[in-house]
Amino acid sequence: MTGKGRELADMMERRKVDILCVQETRWKGSKARSIGAGFKLFYYGVDSKRNGVGVVLKEEFVRNVLEVKRVSDRVMSLKLEIEGVMLNVVSGYAPQVGCELEEKERFWSELDEVMESIPTGERVVIGADFNGHVGEGNTGDEEVMGKFGVKERNLEGQMVVDFAKRMDMAVVNTYFQKREEHRVTYKSGGRSTQVDYILCRRGNLKEISDCKVVVGESVARQHRMVVCRMTLMVCKKKRSKIEIEKKTKWWKLKKEECCEEFRQKLRQALGGQVLLPDDWETTAEVIRETGRKVLGVSSGRRKEDKETWWWNEEVQDSIQRKRLAKKKWDMDRTEENRQEYKELQRRVKREVSKAKQKAYDELYTRLDTREGEKDLYRLARQRDRDGKDVQQVRVIKDRDGRVLTSEESVQRRWKEYFEELMNEENEREKRVEGVNSVEQKVDKIRKDEVRKALKRMKSGKAVGPDDIPVEVWKCLGEAAVEFLASLFNRVLEITIGG
Repeated sequence: MTGKGRELADMMERRKVDILCVQETRWKGSKARSIGAGFKLFYYGVDSKRNGVGVVLKEEFVRNVLEVKRVSDRVMSLKLEIEGVMLNVVSGYAPQVGCELEEKERFWSELDEVMESIPTGERVVIGADFNGHVGEGNTGDEEVMGKFGVKERNLEGQMVVDFAKRMDMAVVNTYFQKREEHRVTYKSGGRSTQVDYILCRRGNLKEISDCKVVVGESVARQHRMVVCRMTLMVCKKKRSKIEIEKKTKWWKLKKEECCEEFRQKLRQALGGQVLLPDDWETTAEVIRETGRKVLGVSSGRRKEDKETWWWNEEVQDSIQRKRLAKKKWDMDRTEENRQEYKELQRRVKREVSKAKQKAYDELYTRLDTREGEKDLYRLARQRDRDGKDVQQVRVIKDRDGRVLTSEESVQRRWKEYFEELMNEENEREKRVEGVNSVEQKVDKIRKDEVRKALKRMKSGKAVGPDDIPVEVWKCLGEAAVEFLASLFNRVLEITIGG
């Protein structure tokens, strides 16, 4: 996966793939990370030279993740809640034919444990490199596979069939009649076979309308991507339309020319007054409207992926040429086509390395500036957010361990929980009684106090409910000090008087 993440995301976006199981990632660690184009990879690996599994999700499904189980560097699973339906996605990587029997048995034992931990009412999709041939034909195994495998079955393929029978699963690839080129998942030298499979529960097989191998992609050298179209039968929940938030570009006020223009336009909007009106609501609305007109607003679109800001046109062009060369070699496996493909592979590696180096050189150059320091902190915060498996808790379990998905049942369970929590007897609780209130005159807030407070406040912080940042008050200078001091004192009088 090293150096391939952005290319993989580009392929998924182009092929309209929402969920992808990947194997032999060779990435060490157990976390999640953005790979660009709105895709996120959840992965696990213990050795940077072998094994490793992962699941890539499209951005809209990331918030649906409820649980991630990293069993080993050969098995991991994700549980998603989609419109009230539980979908478990399992990524597996079986030991190769030449591996020890003990290692193979350990893999199948881990996969069995994952399956046994999933409630029978939940859907399961397994995407795995099983390193076995289930073979063509299905005599005696009609309940778990179709007729459209490749060549003859071997011992490892029999293990796949036995697992499917044991867990009441179906080998999806074999149910769809395709020409052999669209059934072969692995090609190397003169060998071509089928070792990568998608499995689902037999009862949910009707939800899959197609399954085939995609030919011509160059992300993986020898393996080919197996894709299936699955339609979940769900009860569509009524959701309120989410408006994309467009933010005023208040950060432009750090430029003196923008600040001066903002002051002038605000003064014009207030009828030429130097001092701000006493009415907070009127003043706040005029400030916001002037800010939108003078400084502009953001588009509301998703920001550039900071992890893949090096992804430029040169890299994309090189990858496109490599993909075409791979397709050409697949169709006509001559030595000339092979050499052309190999050369373009090397060129893409050089282009990616060069683009990354250039992007990070620019970042290092900006580190000496205040803006560069902010970029670094933003990147660190994004990495921290992306590294979290579950973004938000949307479902909970009831007393019996069943997952509650509807908003009403979740709220009801939270109510029960807090009622029990807050009404427990606490013998150690001590009550403070007989405390006398102290009456004392409160001094008015002075202008110099407001001036000092504004000076101490840092710029670039998130705005509050009024959508007016501290940069506005700093830009307005003494007019802001006068207005805020008057406003705070009125609030103080009303609070004390009330």
